[in-house]
Amino acid sequence: MKVIKTHTFFLLLICFFINSCTEPYALQTNSYEEAIVIEAIITNELKNQEIKISKTYKFEENGPTFETGAQVYITDDLGNQYDFEEKEGIYVSVIPFQAVPEREYRLSITTKEGKAYTSRNETLTPVNEIASITTNIAEKDKQSGVQITVNSFDPSEKAKFYRFEYEETYKIVAPKYNNLRIFVVGPQEVDFKLRTVDVKTCYTSKKSLDILLTSTNDLTEDRVTYPIRFIADNNPIIGQRYSILVRQYVQNLAAYTYFETLKKTAGSGSILSQNQPGFFYGNIKAMENANEKVIGFFEVSSVSEKRIFFNFYDIFPKEKLPPPYYYDCTEQIFPFCFGPFGCKGNELIDGLNHDGLTLVGGDFGENPNTQFDDIYTMVVSPCGDCTIFSSTLKPLFWID
Repeated sequence: MKVIKTHTFFLLLICFFINSCTEPYALQTNSYEEAIVIEAIITNELKNQEIKISKTYKFEENGPTFETGAQVYITDDLGNQYDFEEKEGIYVSVIPFQAVPEREYRLSITTKEGKAYTSRNETLTPVNEIASITTNIAEKDKQSGVQITVNSFDPSEKAKFYRFEYEETYKIVAPKYNNLRIFVVGPQEVDFKLRTVDVKTCYTSKKSLDILLTSTNDLTEDRVTYPIRFIADNNPIIGQRYSILVRQYVQNLAAYTYFETLKKTAGSGSILSQNQPGFFYGNIKAMENANEKVIGFFEVSSVSEKRIFFNFYDIFPKEKLPPPYYYDCTEQIFPFCFGPFGCKGNELIDGLNHDGLTLVGGDFGENPNTQFDDIYTMVVSPCGDCTIFSSTLKPLFWID
C-alpha cells in the first residue's frame, strides 16, 4: 500500500476537483488539469531548511512527479539570498539558516521549463515554547487508553494559531526469541546455527499523518491544552517502551486558515461523493499567468519541540498483562519426519523456505516417550524475529 504524508495527499487531491465535477464517478483523465504543488516552511531553527515541489497527478497514476531541475531560493528584505539545491526529491538549503523576527521572507521558484513562481512576503510568527507533554488514562469511543496532551502558554497572547506534528517511536521485543536459528540444508534435512545478530529487540518510528490544528483566538488567554494522541491500552505500540516527539508550529491567520481548509477537505467524505470542494489558493502565485493554479503555502513559523518517554506500567500500573503482541504467537508442534502418520517434516521445510516460521524449542531426539526422533516447536517468524517488520537500529535519542 502506498502511503504519503496526509496533508501532501490532500494538496494533490484538490486537482481532482478543479473543474467542479457534478457526477459522483467523473474522475477521468479528460477532466484533469496539471498544477504545481509546493510545500515550503522555514522556521526559527538554525538548520538546512527543506522545500518540496511536485505536480498533481491523474487518478489512475501511481503518484506525484517531483519537480526536478528547478531554481529555488529565499530572499529577505535585507537583500540576503538563501539558495536551495536538489537532494533526493526535495530541495535543501545550501547553508543552514533560520528565520528571525522582523525580517520579511519571500520564496522564488523557476522550473526547468522556465515557469516562475513567487510567494507573498512572510514574517516569523511569535515564539511560544511547549511547556509540557502530559499523559493520563482516558476513555475514547468506549476504549480505555492513554491520552497524550501538549501544553503551552503565551502570556503576551500573540501566538493564537497552532499546527502540530509528532513522531512516535516504540520498542518491540520478540516474545518467542531463540538464539538458535534453524534452517534448511537439504530436501529433508535441517541444521542449526547460533544467531550472530540480535533480532529480539527492535525500534519503529512513525510520523503523524493528520493535519493537527488548534486556535486560542476565542479563548480568554493564549493557553494550549491540545490532546494530540490517544493510544488504546490494548495497542501493542505501548507494550514495552514508547516515546513521542511533538513539534508545535505557531502560524499566522492566513496559514492557519489554509491548513484548516485542507483539513475540512479531508473530512468531506469520499472523493467520489457529491460534496466536492473547489480549488482554493495559498500565498504562492505564477508570475507569467495569473490564472494558473498553484497549490501550496509558503510558511514562516516559529517552532518548539519536546519529547517524552514512558513504559506501559508507568501508565497502567494495575494491569496484570501488557497489550498483546503484533502477531498471534501460538506455538505449533512439528514432528520432523516424513511418513504418513503425524509427520510434519514437509510443512516445516516449506515454512522455513518461505521465512514463515522460527524456532522456539523442542525435543531433539532426546525424549524416549515420543514416537518421533525430533519435535520442533515453532511460531510465525515475527514472534521470534522482530526485524521481519521493524529495525534493530536503536535511535540515537533513545533512553532506556
